[in-house]
Amino acid sequence: MSLSLVLAISAGLFALGTMMFVVKKNLIAILMGVELLMNAAALNFMGFSYYSPAKGHPLDGQVFALFVILIAAAEAVVALGIAIAVYKEFGHVSADKLSQLEG
Repeated sequence: MSLSLVLAISAGLFALGTMMFVVKKNLIAILMGVELLMNAAALNFMGFSYYSPAKGHPLDGQVFALFVILIAAAEAVVALGIAIAVYKEFGHVSADKLSQLEG
């Protein structure tokens, strides 16, 4: 597997995540799009780390990818908690209908 194939797969994941983030109206689907965006970034980190000409620190990409996974997990927990609270308050999780949110 070459770097160009890894980048092509990552670009495909990023395009799918962007499409889901922009097109979907359900909060859960929007969160899935954000997760795809983060996974594409993690795949880029690992691909560039593996094919890097400077082999001084071979685990840099994996460490960055691990941080991306941890941030994605924290984002999922917080965002799903917000989605559950929105569902309890309004009875739906449609992003278009949420115009009444106030602090």
